[in-house]
Amino acid sequence: MSTSTSSLRGRLGDELFARVAGPRGPQVRDRIHRTPGPRWFGPDDAIRRVHGDASMFVGGLTALLLQSWHPLAMAAVAAHSGFRGDPWGRLQRTSTFLAVTTFGTVEHAEQAVATVRAIHERVSGVTEDGEPYAASDPHLLRWVHVTEAHAFLTAHQRYGARPLDAAGCDAYVAQSARVGRALGAEDLPETAAGLHAALDSYLAELRGTPQAREAAEFLLADPPLPVPVRLPYGVLAAAAVAGLPRTATRSARS
Repeated sequence: MSTSTSSLRGRLGDELFARVAGPRGPQVRDRIHRTPGPRWFGPDDAIRRVHGDASMFVGGLTALLLQSWHPLAMAAVAAHSGFRGDPWGRLQRTSTFLAVTTFGTVEHAEQAVATVRAIHERVSGVTEDGEPYAASDPHLLRWVHVTEAHAFLTAHQRYGARPLDAAGCDAYVAQSARVGRALGAEDLPETAAGLHAALDSYLAELRGTPQAREAAEFLLADPPLPVPVRLPYGVLAAAAVAGLPRTATRSARS
């Protein structure tokens, strides 16, 4: 894959982008960007540069793969998120949440956070190994936040149109932490170095479970896409796999 995703839309086609945005994508985008009012982040903030770049499609896929290696997080996704039954619906909701909290008004961002927190409160259960899990668990929320921030930033630095300098990377981590804390995550990193350390702190908990392998097969080998789109999607998938941290990959396979 080239070092820029400026032509990513042309390679993947409008269909994939439309699926992620959803049928009401243009209307939702207008509401997010055109509603007047104060916002959490300004136009020059690092988080806007990262989340507004096409490299997010690579980073989003990397994040999903990485998150699946935590057995408690994967159990919650498999049992409650419609991961296989409605994958595009899940991606649309996630995409909208990121857009609202990054570009939307404070009022809309707070509403989006409240909606997600209410959903998390209803998601709990027990894994096949008998381990209890809850989506509202700050430790799991921290894992999800750290994996997303790491994946998004890594993809942006490799494939984004305007990579960040070191100060910009730290700013991105600090700004994304604001959203993570609003969702209930705790002890979030504020620098790029802290982000890497936070990710490594979970290594002992990672496992390549059957559910994780099933998720990888679904995302990489059998995505719910028409045949003409699968070839260019493979380019995106290869870039996403390349973005997985080696330390986490080794831990999940051990």
